Amino acid sequence: MSDPGPESPLAAALRRIGDRWTLLVVKALLEQPRRFGELQRAVPGVATNVLSARLRDLERHGLVVAEPYSTRPVRVEYRATARAAELGGVLRLLGDWSARGGGPELPVHALCGTALEVRYYCPTCHDVAEDDAGVWL
Repeated sequence: MSDPGPESPLAAALRRIGDRWTLLVVKALLEQPRRFGELQRAVPGVATNVLSARLRDLERHGLVVAEPYSTRPVRVEYRATARAAELGGVLRLLGDWSARGGGPELPVHALCGTALEVRYYCPTCHDVAEDDAGVWL
């Protein structure tokens, strides 16, 4: 059996957050902290056992913290961490990608009405970075 080599950054990210429920849970927690039942309502269709497993995984990867609000019985509220907040841009990019395929309309520039595009921007050089070499994937 041959060595598959190092895991790509994209493969590593997908291993951590690459299923439907995980991203929807993160989105719900980026909106506001929530208790378990609130999360179930915010992510319609997710089974209790699946939600529990995703929350454990997100905690293990440092994307969510569980803060107790009751000790008897133990009850917690889930909060997105700063690390999870970094996923907000990724979720917007996924939404943009979906919108280009016939989903909801893209956000537009208020001044001229042109559909907005997401780009990597260097605040030091004031340059838009292009991914010609595919280094981010």
